[in-house]
Amino acid sequence: MKSNWKTLAIIALLSSFVTLAAYNILGFNKQDVIFNESAPASQPIGRLAALTGPQSAPGDFAYAAEASTPAVVHIKTTITRTVRQQQIPDIFRDFFGDEFGRGNSTPQRQRGQASGSGVIISQDGYIVTNNHVVQNADEVEVILTDKRSFKAKVIGTDPLTDLAVIQVNAKNLPSITLGDSDALKLGEWVLAVGYPLDLESTVTAGIVSAKSRRIGILDQNINRNEERPEAPVEAFIQTDAAINPGNSGGALVNLRGELVGINSAIASATGYYSGYGFAVPVSLVKKVSADLVKYGAVQRGYLGIIPVELNSLRAQELGSKIGRGIYINEVVEGGASAAAGLKKGDVIVKMEGQPVDSDGQMREIIGRRRPGDVIAVTVNRNGDLRDFRVELRNRNGGRDIIKKSDNVSASTAAKTLSSLGADFEELAAADAKRLGVSGGVRVKRVRDGKMAETDIEEGFIIVKANGKNVRTVKDLQAALSSTNAGDGLMLVGMYPNSSRMYYYAVPV
Repeated sequence: MKSNWKTLAIIALLSSFVTLAAYNILGFNKQDVIFNESAPASQPIGRLAALTGPQSAPGDFAYAAEASTPAVVHIKTTITRTVRQQQIPDIFRDFFGDEFGRGNSTPQRQRGQASGSGVIISQDGYIVTNNHVVQNADEVEVILTDKRSFKAKVIGTDPLTDLAVIQVNAKNLPSITLGDSDALKLGEWVLAVGYPLDLESTVTAGIVSAKSRRIGILDQNINRNEERPEAPVEAFIQTDAAINPGNSGGALVNLRGELVGINSAIASATGYYSGYGFAVPVSLVKKVSADLVKYGAVQRGYLGIIPVELNSLRAQELGSKIGRGIYINEVVEGGASAAAGLKKGDVIVKMEGQPVDSDGQMREIIGRRRPGDVIAVTVNRNGDLRDFRVELRNRNGGRDIIKKSDNVSASTAAKTLSSLGADFEELAAADAKRLGVSGGVRVKRVRDGKMAETDIEEGFIIVKANGKNVRTVKDLQAALSSTNAGDGLMLVGMYPNSSRMYYYAVPV
């Protein structure tokens, strides 16, 4: 008996050492959030000892569910929008046209509600969820499994990984243990924990179907109004555990009850579960959430290349001697790869010692690191393997941390435009003359977003925004920047083949 207690004590100390080491190495000792990280799988603790053998038996699910559900919360959001409603009956508009009564419309505030899930990552109230769960929310409410309710504030969001961190004012909360998504194996059992379809806490089981999966769902968050738009980081864990609307932001856990991913999306023609769900791997969750808490913005390291994921056809087109890996189609001048000696035509085959053959996998590895971090890169150059050490740089080509204020001051207006969910272009002088206006901004493309919630169609030419003349994209950016959230944006304009003015209220 004494021997067993000694063994448990040693293992417990080892676990504490692992947690403390990770805490210091990852730089969390200068911030308030402290992650509870798992011990290595080969060093199980307490009841986890039963899971050292095969972990696929149905009886194993109970422990993982019991360990994880208290740390998964229900998130309810409220969004207040301003719309304009006509006071003139439609019968008058039938006689006199759409313009009749436009000046008499009055703003009305409407409240909409949505819900999702979140995972408590620290005992002092930090919760990680999806960006799309809390995006544009005016109020965020968190409900624990014990029915306690808290108002939450949004600490930071990252659309390019679809992650966000919120915080509630509470202590000693049941935080989840963070596992190792790199150690996941295809076919391994996992559980999805969350609040789907506005139900109470729900657990479903499935297996890991694929790793480092890119599905293109985050491409809609690319800010195409920027000169050098950032690419999203998609390296999802794919699972056939049932995931439905409301599961977003919830936990994907292994059979040790450890967090291995944040459930983010489903692949379905109907919008409901039909076989596959996708989760952001916890390796990325740790880094992004720590950055949001510590710096207010994600610190991204850049390799400084234009990559092409190879297959046999692409390799033949590019003249590559190998058919798998990441082909360097261009090396950015003054970037990290150029400084390290990488060249156009090199094929990256390893990063940090692990084989790399997909764009998603490469972006995940880089996405875990900050500017100034050095990574080992192995390339195939004309049939020869060469090793390089590349010091990642920030977006501006330096190694410094970019604070939230720096990001916001440089691109607030552009991000506001992007949030409308549309691409814009300035009206050509000849078109402006033909239409009899001094200038304008054309809606080039409507994507998912605020603009899609209105009747605005592609081709609409904006000439005024909230009463201010709009001649350039910068004018539109300025109008949006000065608009308070919830007030709405009144756009005045016309379509190319009509001189009639149209009025649209866009929620902001």
